[in-house]
Amino acid sequence: MNPTSEFSTISSLLSEWYERNKRDLPWRNMTDPYKIWLSEIILQQTRVEQGLPYFQSITNCFPKVENMAEAPLDDLLKLWQGLGYYSRARNMHEAAKQVMNEFDGKFPSNYEDLLKLKGVGEYTASAVASIAYKQPKAVVDGNVFRVISRLFDIYTPINTTEGKKFFTKMAEELLDRKHPDNHNQAMMDFGATQCTPTNPSCMICPLSGHCIAYITGKTQNLPVKLASAKKQNRYFHYFFFTDETFTWIQQRTQKDIWQQLWEFPLIESDREEHIETLLKRKDVSAWTGGHGIIGTPVNLKHILTHRVIFAKFIPVHIEHQKKYPDLWKKIKIDELNHYAVSRLMELFINKHIL
Repeated sequence: MNPTSEFSTISSLLSEWYERNKRDLPWRNMTDPYKIWLSEIILQQTRVEQGLPYFQSITNCFPKVENMAEAPLDDLLKLWQGLGYYSRARNMHEAAKQVMNEFDGKFPSNYEDLLKLKGVGEYTASAVASIAYKQPKAVVDGNVFRVISRLFDIYTPINTTEGKKFFTKMAEELLDRKHPDNHNQAMMDFGATQCTPTNPSCMICPLSGHCIAYITGKTQNLPVKLASAKKQNRYFHYFFFTDETFTWIQQRTQKDIWQQLWEFPLIESDREEHIETLLKRKDVSAWTGGHGIIGTPVNLKHILTHRVIFAKFIPVHIEHQKKYPDLWKKIKIDELNHYAVSRLMELFINKHIL
């Protein structure tokens, strides 16, 4: 069988599988580019089960792109809280404003213009272009990498420039150009529910007769991915100042993790510090004024993609309020949940404060 015929057969079988097994998701059976874009941004590095409630809450608050563009960033970050990768939310907010300011409030209708939106790469642009506008652009995500690598027994690492180019070319050749919307969604669903990372359902797979990895018993070896860099350890020492009614928080403005989120006053160091050492620092001494009563610290470990955060939360009860840095914000303790915070902060607040 020649390659063109083989690809056509695989595409047809995939389409038939999708009609029988496609998931009932709220962004399916629609061509609204805003909601399709939103779903794709949420589902980057997020499972459908985890992302679905976020999609529903965000679309309830911002049913149209203009609603998102007009809302304060803090409102979107609060809705996003717990999903991680907060740069996605910040980029999404900027992209919504771009649609309003640069595209007259109409979502871009072609692949090239979609790429101009903040935070939109080739994958997201292809997904929106194909699903909303039926443009023949193949999507290439983790699910697609896995399906193609197994079907054709490809050992080129997927997280290399060479690998991405090669798999994109293969995905384009497999694409059903008459129905790119269904084809791309079929590829994603197939990888997510049938050709899974571990224990794929090969015995009932409609593509098993065409899958070289299955035929040769190499399914679990694919896809190949180069080892990632070692995680960086970071040590955060948070001060939870309170006079029983109020506390103080600050917003992370630097280009770093959790940008624009709120947190307690922080001292970061290259190792875990003893409380006695921290209290001797000039800045900390100025904060406490020597009058604070130090409570029992709480240690939490929080793992991110490229970092491991070792956090120490230090309660400090103050009897005499003093002037703190202008960037700190004084709020009532029971208002902490009104602010967008990291998952680490949320865990401490919900378990040890509220």
